[in-house]
Amino acid sequence: MTSRMDLNREKKELLEGVISGEISYHKLDGLTDKETAVMLRRLSLEESSGFNFDHIQNFSIDVENATKKNIENMIGVIQIPLGVAGPLKVNGEFASDEFRLPLATTEGALVASVNRGCSVITKSGGSNVRVFQDVMTRAPVFRLENVIKAKEFADWVQDPEVFSRMKAKASETTRFGELLDVKPFVTGNSVYVRFSYDTKDAMGMNMVTIATDAVLSLIKDEFGAIPVSLSGNMCTDKKPSAINNILGRGKTVVADVTIPAELVEKRLKCKPETMVEVNYRKNLLGSARAGSLGYNAHAANIIAAMYIACGQDPAHVVEGSSTITTMELTKYGDIYCSVTIPAMPLGTVGGGTNLGTQHECLRLLGVNGSGTPPGSNAKKLAEIIACAVLAGEISLIGAQAAGHLARAHAELGR
Repeated sequence: MTSRMDLNREKKELLEGVISGEISYHKLDGLTDKETAVMLRRLSLEESSGFNFDHIQNFSIDVENATKKNIENMIGVIQIPLGVAGPLKVNGEFASDEFRLPLATTEGALVASVNRGCSVITKSGGSNVRVFQDVMTRAPVFRLENVIKAKEFADWVQDPEVFSRMKAKASETTRFGELLDVKPFVTGNSVYVRFSYDTKDAMGMNMVTIATDAVLSLIKDEFGAIPVSLSGNMCTDKKPSAINNILGRGKTVVADVTIPAELVEKRLKCKPETMVEVNYRKNLLGSARAGSLGYNAHAANIIAAMYIACGQDPAHVVEGSSTITTMELTKYGDIYCSVTIPAMPLGTVGGGTNLGTQHECLRLLGVNGSGTPPGSNAKKLAEIIACAVLAGEISLIGAQAAGHLARAHAELGR
């Protein structure tokens, strides 16, 4: 058991109180010394569980910062191996350079696979990438008396003068966010109003939630409609959905590259036409037959690894998994490859981006903090991740086309 001999009397009393149940875990956050609160929770769990924690107490991140913004009832830190892939040449509007990609994962062979894709893309002159849309959404649901009132309400929220007042109300809650659009969707007497915002370099979920809540008070006062819930699941947050694939959420990003046939044969050990067929029958036909909302090989793998490394909310990998991967032969016999990511929520300020380890990964990519102009750093990060996804797709489809997948996992994934 962890020794308590070095604890002073006050800490011992607190620890005994937590063990006995007289003091709840969250009460310890009132302590001036946050590290002490973390230690006491951990010690109490050791007492009650009968074994010591040998690793979770070893970390370097700022406890004060983490407990203020990122975690409750903290007892330590989970550490995930961090690898690097690249260089990856990116030809974007915001990211135009060669980048080393930080990937946090416990899956063997992933970093090696992405690294191979980066090499092929870079030797092909780099990946072109563009951000087509950048909006964060929140969609409250209202219950109206009947379809007549639902139609009146749907028409009312689309009135330009009403929108101007809603826009002004939302702006009272944020210095950076801006309401861009309002779309109503009706189901019987339920009306879902999808608010879309520009949130600059922040991922923006908290920002748009607070802003939308303020707009709801205006709707209540002017129209009399009272929301059933601030989120009606048409946002749609952290769930696969067709509406995000069609209308977009977060960053909508497309990346592509044309790889010479000679390079495909030399580096990927297969032919362009074989990769095209694998992509067609696996990513397109196979996904369609399975009823999938994503048409890709393993886009979520790369998005998750970079999200964890860079302080993003990993639950948003759900949206990123809806990536569409295309491959086709050019008239010269080379292969054109692209990834379309309809919904990639991310940011370079707020959330986990201020944690020490994650902040360093953002610095590695040159995207830490707010950009100049505002919003440019988040778009730059989106462009880099989209190109990283493309690298992962090219490598995996190439491995399957060459029959190397099982061998790679046997060598690297065990």
